[in-house]
Amino acid sequence: MGCGRVGSFLATALDADGHSVAVIDVDPKAFSRLPSDFSGKRVTGVGMDREALKKADIKDAYAFAAVSSGDNSNIISTRIAQETFHVPHVVARIYDPERAYVYERLGIPTVATVKRTAESVLRRMLPPDAAVTWTHPTGEVSLVTATPETSWYGVSFPTVEELTGERIAFVSRLGTIVPARQDFVVQEHDQLYFAIGGAESTRLRSILTATPNFED
Repeated sequence: MGCGRVGSFLATALDADGHSVAVIDVDPKAFSRLPSDFSGKRVTGVGMDREALKKADIKDAYAFAAVSSGDNSNIISTRIAQETFHVPHVVARIYDPERAYVYERLGIPTVATVKRTAESVLRRMLPPDAAVTWTHPTGEVSLVTATPETSWYGVSFPTVEELTGERIAFVSRLGTIVPARQDFVVQEHDQLYFAIGGAESTRLRSILTATPNFED
């Protein structure tokens, strides 16, 4: 739902990958953002309207994304897709981070646009750092988010793990978070997620904010 810049990008990418795609937008002119070879369905209507959703074959949908410019519209249409049509995978684009937090607690996956953009900008402005993102109630294990110093760029993940003594669980790269792989190397703007014992990030911060010591 929504054929703005985000919606048209998603629809085009999914269509190019061979997926069956339907796009809903209240403004038929919005479909001009789609490429001429777009093979998906274009549905003019309101994404909260059940008839519009039915025209988009919502009953056969594996996933539904509400990425219009309105928080309310995105949440309502997502809930209808999830609760009325039982779409197994839904996500809503939300501009207000506080509301996104509430909807996440209600079981509706959201992408908080403002918060994510701000965090992305901060990662490019602030110096390298490492901080605890999550800690188990027992305090025995934690997830530490770390931004390495530039001298770590090009270093393989196995080498990073060897030098830090900690395991990389995930990496945030190009706007997505993916599980770490042994063939990955550290790239510019990477945000590494380490699974560590305890809840202290000082040692990891001191290592990653300095030039890697390969001699040890």
